[in-house]
Amino acid sequence: MLTSFDDYPVHQTPLPVAVPATSDRNAYGRYWFGAADRGGRFMVEAAFGRYANLGVADAHLSISRGGVQDAFHVSGSAPADPAVTSVGPFRLRVVEPMRRLAITVADNETGITADLEWRARVGALEEDHTVMHDGVGRVMVDMCRFLQFGTWAGQVTVDGETTELAHDDVIGVRDRSWGVRPVGQQPQGKPAPSTPNAWLWAPIHFEDSCRTLGYFQRPGGEIWRGDAFVIPVADPVPQIVGHDDVVRAEPLGDRLTFTSGTRRISHAEFDVRMPDGSTETLVLEPLRHIMMKGLGYTSPGWAHGTWKGEGTVGRETWKLDEADPRDPTAQHVHHIVKARIGDREGVGFLEQIIFGPHTQYGFEEILDGAK
Repeated sequence: MLTSFDDYPVHQTPLPVAVPATSDRNAYGRYWFGAADRGGRFMVEAAFGRYANLGVADAHLSISRGGVQDAFHVSGSAPADPAVTSVGPFRLRVVEPMRRLAITVADNETGITADLEWRARVGALEEDHTVMHDGVGRVMVDMCRFLQFGTWAGQVTVDGETTELAHDDVIGVRDRSWGVRPVGQQPQGKPAPSTPNAWLWAPIHFEDSCRTLGYFQRPGGEIWRGDAFVIPVADPVPQIVGHDDVVRAEPLGDRLTFTSGTRRISHAEFDVRMPDGSTETLVLEPLRHIMMKGLGYTSPGWAHGTWKGEGTVGRETWKLDEADPRDPTAQHVHHIVKARIGDREGVGFLEQIIFGPHTQYGFEEILDGAK
């Protein structure tokens, strides 16, 4: 089981690097990437995951433009060497750790190809260690994640039509996470209680800083695992920023407006308490959205860690305005948003997942929409 990384002093256990430290079937390592045109013309997102205890790797790339979202998927064997971040025609390269990465999707039968470069704008920030239980004593999530802001350049081509990305015009956010998280078909056992939950996350680019806030909400509006950070933009860009290099704030709550008949956010205001005790309000106006099932999240056919066959590729296409607002697989959404704090303007992303009777938003059932 020796691999190339075993020639470096990186070991955390007395085992080769390719051998997971846990036997948990849900052990994983994943990259997620988001790219957004500043004017809202398009969004591109990509993901690569390695699930060593399932023997599976998968990758996804999806683009939202016009009124359509197209998605490329691929599944195959997890490489024994963790330095190999490719599956089928999808290849991810770490050109310079935490500064430059590249994604390519070579010619394949789906008609979707890509050649993209990521360039960091700020250093990578390690978020709080996350542990979640499922209500019957099992650990559901035990993960580490870092977040980074950057820009994108390159091309994505769908059926011969090419969308061009340029660093000055396309902002980006990415995360890299690893640990334990539910993936693939889950084994039998006592069912966990279904606890309605909401998740909201907003990473935003401003001229002199990048900001992020995120939290879960229980029905009624109680916030848990909330955090918010202000990361300064510096030249040269550092590889990493520590918590002593950033400002930490506290999310206080939100005021959300939804498109009638759906749970899709059409306007958002988030209040944040700063370290000096003052309150700032982040105002967001969505311009476009992308459904995360195009990246494997909540996907009925291409869920993360699901074996589809060696090098198997697939394609999905959706008309965004025809998505059923009560479809559970259409509730995990990312928006491009225009942002404002006072007279300061920015652009970024808003992530939302809202299931259950969240009366703070006027929802009484599992998936009823706004009136």
